[in-house]
Amino acid sequence: MSDYEMKFDPHTIEHLGVKMYSTLPPALAELISNAYDADSGNVTLDFWEVGSNKFISIKDDGTGMSATDIQQRFLVIGRNRRRHDGDKPTPRFGRYATGKKGLGKLALFGLAKEITIDTVKDGKRNRFILDWNELLDADGVYNPKVELSDEPTDASNGTTIKLSKLKRQSPFDLEAIANSLSKIFIVDDNFNINLKDQHGHVVSVNNARRYSGFEQQFEWDVDSLVKDDSPYKNKLKGTLYTSRTPIRPNSGLRGISLFSRGKLVNNPEFFSNSTSSHFFQYLTGWISVDFIDNLDDDVISTNRQSIDWDNEEMALLREYLSTIINQVNNDWRNKRKEKKEKELEVTTGIDTNQWMSTMPEDIRQQASKIIDFLGEEDALEKYSPVIEALHTLVPEYPLLHWRYLNDKIKDRIKVFYTNKQYGMAADQGTKIYCEVIREITGLSLDGTELVNLVFSPKEPVIKLCDTSNKTGMSIQSGQRSLSQGVIESFRNPAAHMPLDKLVPERYSELDCLNVLSLISYLFERMDGAEIIKEKEAE
Repeated sequence: MSDYEMKFDPHTIEHLGVKMYSTLPPALAELISNAYDADSGNVTLDFWEVGSNKFISIKDDGTGMSATDIQQRFLVIGRNRRRHDGDKPTPRFGRYATGKKGLGKLALFGLAKEITIDTVKDGKRNRFILDWNELLDADGVYNPKVELSDEPTDASNGTTIKLSKLKRQSPFDLEAIANSLSKIFIVDDNFNINLKDQHGHVVSVNNARRYSGFEQQFEWDVDSLVKDDSPYKNKLKGTLYTSRTPIRPNSGLRGISLFSRGKLVNNPEFFSNSTSSHFFQYLTGWISVDFIDNLDDDVISTNRQSIDWDNEEMALLREYLSTIINQVNNDWRNKRKEKKEKELEVTTGIDTNQWMSTMPEDIRQQASKIIDFLGEEDALEKYSPVIEALHTLVPEYPLLHWRYLNDKIKDRIKVFYTNKQYGMAADQGTKIYCEVIREITGLSLDGTELVNLVFSPKEPVIKLCDTSNKTGMSIQSGQRSLSQGVIESFRNPAAHMPLDKLVPERYSELDCLNVLSLISYLFERMDGAEIIKEKEAE
């Protein structure tokens, strides 16, 4: 039977093993990574609680280890497998190793005081035990207890690691462990991670679990965000999501996680110095940056929680990721606005785009502030009556001039007004005024000649009131003067004005409404007037 030998400084094991991997998910993640790198298709973690004793076993169906592998690879702390074995794909699944520094195995000692490793490779079985207390007492060289050495077996290749005498005493929460592990791995179709308790209940670790803790609203494919001429084209992939409501701060989901070779290399963040915008409360997702594993410099921290952003190439990557996040921020705001407008229209029946387009700029700005505040998705149902009340107070074309125009002209000039042909709208209003006068009097005159005749104070055709007294005469005379003023000061000049002078830039909305308001006033004065039939003047 061979004697295995581990050479080390005991303090190395204590600092890197216990301190770095003192919590369950990161330590288990290292053991799962070992199974992944061993070309395993399945890894199962069994959790046992027998009385006060707790055990964890991690079983994979990977390549396993020979006695030589154990001595020259597994028991060598800090061995860089890529430098020694080459960075090449595995034969079964074509994977590139996630491990690099040779320190992940120390996660074993962060969890348990006794570790049994049972492994099969090419028909030979090896089993040995690592004891924490004996290891600490060793003086630079530790010999694990060997139970089986190159024992012939018919068992399939694979490795089982049993963790006994666990340092933690709290009960196992498989759902919580699976949730944490799902944030560490991107699980592909040929690598299954399952957690199982002593009652046979199985919990799977998968990508869907990672983002199951929030209500997704929008998503973006990272590759589609990278322009074709970018140096990062085909180097970045992943998916970004925004939630319908703010993501809980303690959920571990706020921000974008970076992965390389299927494993976390940078905890969620936003790659921006300014994160005050409420957009960042809604953003999550992941991006694979596999190319960083091929750089000359090792830019991934030992605990795989962060990237060395001081590295020149990583600083450029961070700057580019910031531009992608800004792009998503702008798109998110547009998508939310469109969605909110559709929901608001369904709830209230108000087309906000159409409504806003009819408002003058100063009114539109103020109304938009109110709608944006009240129309947030989580407040939409509660405040929709307020928006409906606002629509009543500030309807389409909200200027009072327009709202109270006489019906005799409002409907007939609406097409010009809504198309912002303000000069044409006012011009048509004066023409309609004369047209209505001709219709009710039967006269064929036009312009000032028409109004001078029909509103004559002494012999009126349209008699507005009793003209036998000074007040009545003033009213009748005033109608004639105002009508004549509209025609002489606007209608006649407009009739001879080139069409390009009647565009909105030359003739404002307020100009138009002022003319139409006066015509509307003149129409109102004619309501109930007495029509006196008389021959046309020669």
